[in-house]
Amino acid sequence: MSTIGSTQLEKESLEAHVDLCALRYEQLDGRLTKVEEKLDGIAAQMQAGQAGLTKVIIGAAGTIVAGLLSTIVVILMQL
Repeated sequence: MSTIGSTQLEKESLEAHVDLCALRYEQLDGRLTKVEEKLDGIAAQMQAGQAGLTKVIIGAAGTIVAGLLSTIVVILMQL
């Protein structure tokens, strides 16, 4: 990777400056693309985790409701 600071050649030649800027922007674009891809992967993982968590919560709520209903049935049978 090239140095971030300006070189003497770059300070003296506009063409060299333009070429070096083009290289820097290309490298920057590549790095930003990698970051975007990683963020997309993280977002997908979070959505998958959220879906799994929702299933667990629904299952737990169903279990609690079934337990309460069975308790009510047992109490009513004793009367």
